[in-house]
Amino acid sequence: MKIAVVRFPGSNCDADALEAARASGADAAFVWHRSTDLGGADVIVLPGGFSYGDYLRPGAIARFSPVMRAVAAHAAAGRPVLGICNGFQVLCEAQLLPGALARNGGLSFVCRPVTLRVESDATPFTARYRCGQLLRMPVAHGDGRYVADEATLERLERDGRVVFRYVGGNPNGAMHDIAGITNEGHNVVGLMPHPERAAEDLLGSGDGAAMFAMAAVAAGV
Repeated sequence: MKIAVVRFPGSNCDADALEAARASGADAAFVWHRSTDLGGADVIVLPGGFSYGDYLRPGAIARFSPVMRAVAAHAAAGRPVLGICNGFQVLCEAQLLPGALARNGGLSFVCRPVTLRVESDATPFTARYRCGQLLRMPVAHGDGRYVADEATLERLERDGRVVFRYVGGNPNGAMHDIAGITNEGHNVVGLMPHPERAAEDLLGSGDGAAMFAMAAVAAGV
């Protein structure tokens, strides 16, 4: 399996995502944001960080990078795309996922472990988790509060498209305690917590490693 980790100017979790992908057994490589060639990748990962310094708002400039045309085509073909933290913000700005990520409710940067509940196992990245399973992962963001209009929230809940939900404390004030969502095709997933920073027990939790390994199942390899 090939996993492409997209690097934007300001990405700072790209090496972590690459290492987690390689640890899953994948052939993983970086793809620069100006490239329009995904190198035959089966799975695309948009990592965390501060693309373009979060100018205007997080993800607002990165969504215009040339690589995003290829990412959009990859997603439209039903192939797996994972956006982590800033990657989630980019996916929302590119309208590959609905809603937006707004300033944290407390108006301060939050960096700490959180507990998530798996709400859907119907995505490439959650297929071997159990619905209701609790996971421990860190968050590190200043603009992680998921917001959407009531109609969008109703559709997400009704169609089982909330993938992860904060439990035991909402770190940013996200509506409906939403930590991660998926698109209508269930192949594009965005989440604010960092699975690549919880990919082995030495880091304090290995709960995130399976998200990278499960992508192999979805890619059919």
